Amino acid sequence: MKRQLVLEDGTSFIGEGFGCLDEAKGEVVFNTGMTGYQEILSDPSYCGQLVVLTYPLIGNYGINRDDFESINPAASALIVKEAAEFPSNWRSVFTLDEYLKIKKIPGLKGIDTRKLTRILRMHGTMKGTICGIDENPLEVAARLSQEPLQCDQVKIVSTKNPYPSPGRGKRIVLVDFGMKHGILRELNERGCDVTVVPYNSSAEEILQLGPDGIMLSNGPGDPKDVPEAIDMLNGILGKVPVFGICLGHQLFALACGADTQKMRFGHRGSNHPVRETATGKVVITSQNHGFAVNPESLTETDLEVTHIAVNDGSIEGLRHKHFPAYTVQFHPEASPGPEDANSLFCKFLAMIDSHVQEGA
Repeated sequence: MKRQLVLEDGTSFIGEGFGCLDEAKGEVVFNTGMTGYQEILSDPSYCGQLVVLTYPLIGNYGINRDDFESINPAASALIVKEAAEFPSNWRSVFTLDEYLKIKKIPGLKGIDTRKLTRILRMHGTMKGTICGIDENPLEVAARLSQEPLQCDQVKIVSTKNPYPSPGRGKRIVLVDFGMKHGILRELNERGCDVTVVPYNSSAEEILQLGPDGIMLSNGPGDPKDVPEAIDMLNGILGKVPVFGICLGHQLFALACGADTQKMRFGHRGSNHPVRETATGKVVITSQNHGFAVNPESLTETDLEVTHIAVNDGSIEGLRHKHFPAYTVQFHPEASPGPEDANSLFCKFLAMIDSHVQEGA
């Protein structure tokens, strides 16, 4: 069935619908990863977004049961150049089309994703919709321009109730702003006794759990739409070691008096080089974010920059000068992508040990 993608500036692309054939609306973003479409689809940070994959052939190794980053994907739609109909991989249990149908995610294939990506890079991410080809693109664009972007994504994807992921090691409270399972997996592999809590948990509720450390997860949307988390962070900083990833990094910056800003098209992919300021060492990282910390806003704060993006100089890591707390904008758990920065989880546990010794 022919379907079209219409952007808020009136640009339209006609392709073929696959997966679920419902209408989809949201922010159109692109990811440059060559592989990892299953993890990308199931990453809660894509809540409310129409995801364009720049690699031309998607779905050639199918969908397996192991590589999900959430149980229920939150992406609004998937847009590709070509979707493989006959995947070849010993782990494959579904085709991409079958999986999108099961999860009721609209797909669009057969469009020029290179042209679409160039438009988004030039003009920035835009609102868009996948609809029938009988719709007038200019009329659709006019409606899109009147509709605000979704701002409750974290509430949608966060767990509603606390739950444990038991271990016999350090007790970690993982605040779920849209957590990828890869973060929980890395903590479990290090023996941590993890309790996952909702995004709107108070500082008092978290501290009552007696954590050795607090982990701030990734998540979707604008960090300024989650004021509850900023209040919570102001109540725990300095009391318990903190490690934040992606949205957790941005929320940490806001809680410490810095500011965040929307990027033109963000960082979404598996090959973003990041330089550690202290050593000059460069690691290749997995990233997925559309907001960043404003460098000028750090002047009057107690934060210092630990990592910088090689490509555009944006802030990729922060450390508090006085409290045991640090954050990164990239994803050390990868999934998908390289595991160059995986050692940051060990650094977090070492920081907890140091905090305990200093307290003793």
